[in-house]
Amino acid sequence: MDKIEKRIDSFVQLGQFLSQFSRKEIQRNEAVALNDLFFDGFKHQLKLAEETNTWFTKENLLFACENWSNALTIENIQKWIANEHLNDNSSKKVAIIMAGNIPLVGFHDFLSVLISGHSVLAKLSSNDKHLLPFLAKYLELSNEDFKGKIEFTSEKLEGFDAVIATGSNNTSRYFEYYFKNKPNIIRKNRNSVAVITGNETESDFEALSEDVFKYFGLGCRSVSKLFVPEGFDFDAFFRGMFQKQDIINNTKYANNYDYNKAVYLMSEFDILENGFLMIKEDESYASPIASVFYEYYTNTDDLKIKLYEDRDKIQCIVAKDFIENEVKFGQTQQPNLWDYADGVNTLKFLSTI
Repeated sequence: MDKIEKRIDSFVQLGQFLSQFSRKEIQRNEAVALNDLFFDGFKHQLKLAEETNTWFTKENLLFACENWSNALTIENIQKWIANEHLNDNSSKKVAIIMAGNIPLVGFHDFLSVLISGHSVLAKLSSNDKHLLPFLAKYLELSNEDFKGKIEFTSEKLEGFDAVIATGSNNTSRYFEYYFKNKPNIIRKNRNSVAVITGNETESDFEALSEDVFKYFGLGCRSVSKLFVPEGFDFDAFFRGMFQKQDIINNTKYANNYDYNKAVYLMSEFDILENGFLMIKEDESYASPIASVFYEYYTNTDDLKIKLYEDRDKIQCIVAKDFIENEVKFGQTQQPNLWDYADGVNTLKFLSTI
């Protein structure tokens, strides 16, 4: 087995390990490698992650584990890397500055660097610091080639050859200046949108509720903006959202809902709301927690032009037979390995440094 095959095999094993942790149940599978060393420990890390960050509910943590276990199959990984020249790489040290908005949000970059044969120097967000270092230990024991190739730091980044940094529009300006002399991928704020045509079914809007509410809307793949036809009746939209009504029982979400509602009312903005979600007409893409912005359109061709012109602000477009590369309703938080953040092919970048 050559080195690339060994790396693939290690991540497939990791996917099998994560498959034991699902929303349906946490169930030990004796056939999974290294379980005696890691199963109980990962349960503990999940508990720590939940206690440290109240946005990281058990449901959301296990949803993230499910997604990664589904992604890390031999078929998916081979399809993902098929057109890249990863065996040709000489190993470089790649710094990764990770966000912390959703669980394991930096895992794709981490996976990309290691599968490419490079070393990782990772700077974790304090909001998501428990899971990845533990999973890294699993990888090091499953494949000795990873030993010495994974490092986590809270200090100033030094001694690296390239960088992948994820942050806000403000931090990206700092990143672009600070890392200007290194090969880099710098990611800024992006949001996801849904295009409503009026041909949606009840089940489409129910599926859309996953795109709006999963991870409390904190992900760049979370839908924060709707484009709706002139005169659209929002009743069907709100009926689809209703299945997520229990989200208001999360204290942090409820506090954000109350605060943002008060701000809107004091500013005398026109809003529609249902007790756990507000919608407001607004041209911006980034809506506050517990709210979604909407914008009317009259001409579909004009809307397609607008979406193209604003592509640097948009992560995903959720729609039904409207535009190329659209994401189906309910699917934004289940990306494939080849669905790159900001549309930048990380593997291609890593094969050229």
